Amino acid sequence: MAGLLDLLNSPMGQQLISGVAGQTNQPEDKTANVLSMAMPLILGAMKKNASTPEGAQGLMSALSSNHNGGILDNLGGLFGGGVDDSVMSDGAGILGHVFGNKQPQVESALSAKSGLDAGSVAQILKIAAPIVMGFLAKQTAQSNVSDSTGMNALLGSMLGGQPQENQSLITTLLDADGDGSILDDVAGMVMGSNKKQGGLGGLLGGLFGK
Repeated sequence: MAGLLDLLNSPMGQQLISGVAGQTNQPEDKTANVLSMAMPLILGAMKKNASTPEGAQGLMSALSSNHNGGILDNLGGLFGGGVDDSVMSDGAGILGHVFGNKQPQVESALSAKSGLDAGSVAQILKIAAPIVMGFLAKQTAQSNVSDSTGMNALLGSMLGGQPQENQSLITTLLDADGDGSILDDVAGMVMGSNKKQGGLGGLLGGLFGK
């Protein structure tokens, strides 16, 4: 079972970071930092949405109809002449669905944490969202997921790869106040104090350490 950490640490992940950095004219290290926070955040929001049978079914329908993972088969083509408007539009649609009206808070939180302007963060998120969907589609097919229980288990395992204490921390931070809304706690999660492993940034910050 491949998780997001596996993807980001792979040669494909390096190609993704390089391509997104080129698209947004931002340094690769800062781009990697944003992606290492943004991609688990997108996946975590999807997991929250898929916690109901209806939400899980909606996600599986989207995967089967529009996102089959093909985007990952040609990252060179994706970034070769600049990311196509249709991909950016698709990304905006995914973000709107998973984050809803909290999207500006997500962007400002990631901006504050990474040091990139919110506009660049918004661009990175739009590219990251279809990539996350494509990766999820490939994992769904490989694992023969066909129901909401399987989808939730898959999403949980893709968010894994952390030490146990960090996994429980991610779970806590995704919905810190227990109200069912992961995004009320986004700013606290992404910009969390270093006392608690630095939030997601601390959990994933070692990812791209050179």
